[in-house]
Amino acid sequence: MSLRKPIWSVISLAFLLAVPTLAAEPKEEDYYRITRFELPPDEVIEACGFQRMPDDKLAVCSRRGDIFMITDPLAETVTADQVKVFARGLHEPLSLAERDGWLYATQRPEVTRMRDTDGDGLADVFETHADGWGVSGDYHEYAFGSKFDSNGDMVLTLCLTGSFSSEVPFRGWAMKVTSDGQTLPMCSGVRSPGGIGSDLHGNLFYTDNQGPWNGTCGLKILQQGKFVGHPGGFQWYDLAPTMGPRPPEPESGSRMHIEAAKIPELVPPAILFPYDKLGKSASGIACDTTSGKFGPFAGQLFVGDQTQSRIMRVYLEEVDGLWQGACFPFCSGFGSGNVGVEMDASGALFVGGTNRGWGSVGRLPFAVERLDWTGKVPFEIKEMRLTPEGFELEFTKELDPTTASDLGAYQMSTYTYEYRSQYGSPEVDATEPKITLVSVSEDRMRVKLAVDGLQLGHVHELHAEGVRNVDGVGLLHNVAYYTLNRLRKTQ
Repeated sequence: MSLRKPIWSVISLAFLLAVPTLAAEPKEEDYYRITRFELPPDEVIEACGFQRMPDDKLAVCSRRGDIFMITDPLAETVTADQVKVFARGLHEPLSLAERDGWLYATQRPEVTRMRDTDGDGLADVFETHADGWGVSGDYHEYAFGSKFDSNGDMVLTLCLTGSFSSEVPFRGWAMKVTSDGQTLPMCSGVRSPGGIGSDLHGNLFYTDNQGPWNGTCGLKILQQGKFVGHPGGFQWYDLAPTMGPRPPEPESGSRMHIEAAKIPELVPPAILFPYDKLGKSASGIACDTTSGKFGPFAGQLFVGDQTQSRIMRVYLEEVDGLWQGACFPFCSGFGSGNVGVEMDASGALFVGGTNRGWGSVGRLPFAVERLDWTGKVPFEIKEMRLTPEGFELEFTKELDPTTASDLGAYQMSTYTYEYRSQYGSPEVDATEPKITLVSVSEDRMRVKLAVDGLQLGHVHELHAEGVRNVDGVGLLHNVAYYTLNRLRKTQ
């Protein structure tokens, strides 16, 4: 009996030993894990708002008019028996906030506060906190409310009547609700809000959705006395003497940055979410206030998208008095259409959604979910900031200097959207800036790009497919979208 091996097996073994093992392509779930809550089978919970309560329960408001309390929402598995009814019969509550033991719900006609005084788990006291705006009954008149600021004030964004008009007072406005329940006009120009939230410094932003006077979805800052884009509610300046005179009507078919130069009150969106490339229905906003418990993006904003069932990531900076910055893909694969998002002090992100009335990539009719960081750091573009010469990119992991310094590893294009009364806009005014120089920092965590051809008012779409880290791994998401409202002056 021969002990000699066939020549082909020797060659095959030698070949296998010589070929290095290829690293598996990174996936989102390696870094962030989605946990779907089991919900009571006889309840429909179209979760649009969250609030962690003093007793550590998680309050969840459903678009159907109900509020639920979830016990131990950080459990590895959340079961249906942890979800209990707290209140019923509200009119489409979309936001929750807590103050002094009261739970506040922003619904269409009012901000209502409620509490359970007898300890049976059900709210038994309901009081109107504020109701200084109109409701016509139109299906489109959504209302979203912020959390309370340090003064006990909150801000509401009131959707237009339909997409084009404002049939009752202050539809299409943001309103400040003071601690004692007064409702005061704050700014005009709101179209169809999807969420509202503040950054680390208390600056308040909301998402507005593609439609008339909104070429694509955007993230917009709310500031007293300003106009954020849609003139449909201009007639209510007559009821708002503290706002000053009505701004001029913008010119339909122009560009946002051109009209903003002519209309002092008009503030352009801080972020334009490129339609279909990164979201189609921008929704809830949460700031990572956890100082690293949610991963390497402390201080950044996380924005939901209803249609694409995803969470997007936003880095913001203020340049010459205007907010702008970059948005990035972050996490997809949620069960329904994401609306409510809430960052918990523990480092968990609660996400809730619905697909009623609109389709979503997530096929479930509704869902309540939690997103947790696994502890592994993804290789990402952490920040994209403007410089006088172009952009600086900061990464989450040390770069391979050879690929990171290669001009061919980066591609950039720009475009903007028409600012017009028609519904939405295609990408227009496309250009191709030239990246002329790439330099890697000594610590290999940052790259500076010198760019010839920056464009005011444009999204600057950057692809960095060729960049690798020191382990030879490519970026988890190799695209970024920077909205440029102001150029940075030469230092």
